[in-house]
Amino acid sequence: MSARETRTARGPIGRSTYREVEIKLGVVDVHALLGRLHRLGAMSHGRVLEQNTLYDTSDSAFRSRGRLLRLRVETPSPARGPVRAVLTGKAPTPVAGGRGRRQSRPRFKERLERERIVHDPRRWPSILRSLGLRPGFRYEKYRSEFRLPGAHVYLDETPAGNFLELEGTARSIDRAAKALGFARREYFRGTYWDVYASDCRRKGIRPRNMLFVR
Repeated sequence: MSARETRTARGPIGRSTYREVEIKLGVVDVHALLGRLHRLGAMSHGRVLEQNTLYDTSDSAFRSRGRLLRLRVETPSPARGPVRAVLTGKAPTPVAGGRGRRQSRPRFKERLERERIVHDPRRWPSILRSLGLRPGFRYEKYRSEFRLPGAHVYLDETPAGNFLELEGTARSIDRAAKALGFARREYFRGTYWDVYASDCRRKGIRPRNMLFVR
């Protein structure tokens, strides 16, 4: 079993760095999508509430270099099972061909990623602050996880709409997207900050944090 597979099964997370390849797709009809996943024989791995916080230095050194540090707390929904916290670091992938070579716009979002489970997530905000890091953008979503051959499928319910995230190899992502009724022109490579900021522009409000109203 690979490090990636153990991660998605809510088990131990591999500590090696791996290349993450993914896309997002806007979902208009969740029930229709769930029907297609069922007909394709997709295996369900449950649903969690994700509470995410991005951390950075006071001068935004991570963001300016295309890097990210995220603390994620996952609570099963419905609340059956333990809460889990994951610390994730992401960085840009090396540019193929070296400097000076013009690159075509990629279809997929690719990052280098490393994750580890952390214990007692209530202590970690103060630990990160002691290292000179401060909390920034916070966002929440309910995530339902499925598996198709060669691809991880995540249905994300967010305050800014519903999205499908496909992760795997380029070929497996294309195959899964087509089987689920999506075209390549619908691929979205942005982050959930991009999703939220776009939603705020449509509503004419100032972006703050993407949180559910309780």
